[in-house]
Amino acid sequence: WVKGSAALNTVEYFEICKRHLKPGGVMSLWIPLYESTFASAKSIIATFFEVFPDGMIFSNDELFTGYDAVLIGRAGPTRIDLDRIRSILDRSDYAPVRQSLADVGFGMSEKGDGSAGLNIAVDLFSTYAGKAPDLRIWAWNAQINRDRNLRLQYLAGMGLNSDISTAILDSILSYYRFPDELFLGSPQAIRLLKIRLQNGGRISGP
Repeated sequence: WVKGSAALNTVEYFEICKRHLKPGGVMSLWIPLYESTFASAKSIIATFFEVFPDGMIFSNDELFTGYDAVLIGRAGPTRIDLDRIRSILDRSDYAPVRQSLADVGFGMSEKGDGSAGLNIAVDLFSTYAGKAPDLRIWAWNAQINRDRNLRLQYLAGMGLNSDISTAILDSILSYYRFPDELFLGSPQAIRLLKIRLQNGGRISGP
């Protein structure tokens, strides 16, 4: 609703960003779920997924209360190798990264074989909330934000002082399925991620 912001969340702007990605490059977009409505949340998420059809959404919550989310998009399909990330995070030169993630609560729980890298990787990716193909039905009536209409600028203004972020996140999570095609790793790593998603992530299914 801030003048000009909606223009940075249009199909056309996202297409420009996508064209500038190098091979393996990633675009991320923070979006607030607080002071939002279903219409505004669907608009920005569906608009992003219009350009990144294999895009993903990750969320954070505080004591099971929805707060905000991050959209991730790449020019091509994404595969996340938990074991590779684990091996990188366990390296001595990545100690500052481990500490930075620990400072915000990742890797604090005990699980796995005691590997700090595995604990952090599992915690980090347990924020996974969904993927574009799985959310098509959820977003079927979304108003796509384009340069010629800037619908988000008007929809977002209707969400001021609203307090339904948890309901929005819960509605997204209701379409959750574990993305076997997205996460790679040892059976142990995959099993731990599934458990973490079910417990800490408020996901009820496998």
